[in-house]
Amino acid sequence: MWRTLVLLFRRPGELTRQYLRGRRKHYVLPLRLYLTISVLVLLAVRLSNLLDASPPQPAVQFDKDEPPKVELNIGSASVQFGFKPDGKGFECSNLPAWVCKRLEQRLGTGPGALANDTRGLKARLVDAIGPAMFVLLPGFAAWLALAYRNRRLRYTEHLVFALHVHAFWFAMLGITLLPIGGLQGLAWIVVPVYTWLAMRRVYGGRWWAQALRSAAVASLYGVTMLAALVVAALWALLA
Repeated sequence: MWRTLVLLFRRPGELTRQYLRGRRKHYVLPLRLYLTISVLVLLAVRLSNLLDASPPQPAVQFDKDEPPKVELNIGSASVQFGFKPDGKGFECSNLPAWVCKRLEQRLGTGPGALANDTRGLKARLVDAIGPAMFVLLPGFAAWLALAYRNRRLRYTEHLVFALHVHAFWFAMLGITLLPIGGLQGLAWIVVPVYTWLAMRRVYGGRWWAQALRSAAVASLYGVTMLAALVVAALWALLA
């Protein structure tokens, strides 16, 4: 594991190259590496939420004269739902009718149920990340296979690269949980740079062609991730 982690962090993409060249006994298998890191990081995220001493600040607005309301911002879309000012009726905006009806069924006991339910919303969102990644990972590999179809690589080989890259992303997420200022900003810089270097080492090619392919993969994956986040948020709200 330590040999694998050192290579994963020191030389972006080299772990994938070693695996594709057949040196598989020297390092942890890609799926096992990804599962180990992702599970540990998600547990750390859940633990940090439980141990957070600061008062929670969910997107719930409490007012003496108005019942609580929830507002979720997903990308450029804003979703709102809550009880009417008189507390006798449910209303929501920018949501399908069946979703609004399901929310009303879950929270139909009154504004107090809405306030209590939002306390577990963040935990359910964290729980939804793991299953969502099992959709995002194959999607990322599929976009790589589409962008680099002239490399004559099998889909499983693209999937190996996706597993290694996502393992690094989860590791960076875990690092940002450390009580050190500036780590989140550093992660926003390190993650795209690391991914770019890893793609350069594994797929090669001229820098301008690599830039175009990377931009295409990032755009397609961004759409896929947004869709997965919407599904995860709906699951957290309706489950």
